[in-house]
Amino acid sequence: MKLLKILVTGLGIVLLTGSIVGWYVFVAGAPQLDRPQTSIKGTDLTFQLETFNSKAMGEVRQYGLILPPGYQNHSEQRYPVIFLLHGGHDDARSWQDKIGIIPILYELYQTGRLPHSIVITPDGNDRRGSSPLWDPQYYDGSNGKIGTLIGSELVQVVKSRYRTLNKPQLWAMGGLSSGGWGAFNIGLRHLDNFEILFSHSGYFTDSSGAANSPQDFVLQLAKNQLQQLRVYLDAGESDQDFLASTKKFHQTLNELGVDNIFYAFPGGHGLSGANYGWNYFHKHATDSLTFVGKQFKIALAQQD
Repeated sequence: MKLLKILVTGLGIVLLTGSIVGWYVFVAGAPQLDRPQTSIKGTDLTFQLETFNSKAMGEVRQYGLILPPGYQNHSEQRYPVIFLLHGGHDDARSWQDKIGIIPILYELYQTGRLPHSIVITPDGNDRRGSSPLWDPQYYDGSNGKIGTLIGSELVQVVKSRYRTLNKPQLWAMGGLSSGGWGAFNIGLRHLDNFEILFSHSGYFTDSSGAANSPQDFVLQLAKNQLQQLRVYLDAGESDQDFLASTKKFHQTLNELGVDNIFYAFPGGHGLSGANYGWNYFHKHATDSLTFVGKQFKIALAQQD
């Protein structure tokens, strides 16, 4: 009996500790304790929040902005654009404050794997705000027109404010977790703006139904639209549901003849560890943005 009591008590402590850590990371919105590097010395890359008046949402909205190196010194140069969508209980700052996107961009620029680009991190939260109880609704619904905001409205804002290259093969959009779903749910509806889409441990069938499930919606696209698409997918091996959803979507894209690549990597969503949580997304953003860089280089070469 005494041994059983000790085991039960020990299990209770483990569960309580796990609950506290889970609350700290995902409910309190704090970075995990073994978070990735989020800053780097010796670069002029900076993250800043900007705002615009959104007709789609009827309010002032935020987005994060990272301009490419030397942007202010090359007044004639125009750049490709990358939109990065956050997951649940996050906002426009999360790609910088949690994932550490600036060190990733710095490395990719230094090694030539990604052409200098304008990087945008939209606030994808709907009128319900951010909560651990639900994911953002990355579509036009009763809680706001987030699909229009990101897929069309913010695109026009970015084009009007910054020196962008405006061909859709030079615009990419991706995200993590529910942001991965959002990138495809919005991107597939706006192929006139984005031809490169990517997802990190996202999903492709949404609880709101087939209308907002890329797994179903992609089947409605015309052949010429499918031929435009360039897709990167990955999922963590520990994220069994997300892995299954991503693998199924990858198989559907293969059947449709869509140019895509898929990887299953160790880890996934989690509280700590080199392959878990923000560390997973930090590590594999290098992979997705290297893929994006290859597509940009092809498009830029064709443009010359």
